[in-house]
Amino acid sequence: MQELKSKIIETPLGPMWAAADESALHILEFYDGQKEEMGHAEPLEQIARELKLYFQGKLKEFKTPLALKGTPFQKQVWEELLKIPYGQTISYKDLAIAVENPLGCRAVAQANGANNLAVIIPCHRVINHNGGIGGYGGGLDRKKWLLDLEITYKPQN
Repeated sequence: MQELKSKIIETPLGPMWAAADESALHILEFYDGQKEEMGHAEPLEQIARELKLYFQGKLKEFKTPLALKGTPFQKQVWEELLKIPYGQTISYKDLAIAVENPLGCRAVAQANGANNLAVIIPCHRVINHNGGIGGYGGGLDRKKWLLDLEITYKPQN
């Protein structure tokens, strides 16, 4: 495995810490503490550019290559999350059905929470079946802000 490099990326929601090797992004998370920047890797520069455009409402789909690290079930859930269109939401129940585990709402919620590629793998687009906002590892204020951003800049058909 290649050595991971890291970068702090300033966003309207506070700093995000990104870690990547030369070929893919491994981590992108909001943080409220100290993280060290170490080295340079092209995926870090690419995600910084894409996040800037995303937060300006000018980018709907990320192209930075991703390294998904998790269990087969977690990866299945994350792949399904990547299918949720910009500006749309899905319930935990519908997500469980999509991964062919209709009684697995808690399991998909846990996989959702284990996502360490915030914003890119759009776990913020998963809400409660009753329409409530649900949880978010980056905090509910950030989740609401992200959902509002995407509704504001949602493409018109």
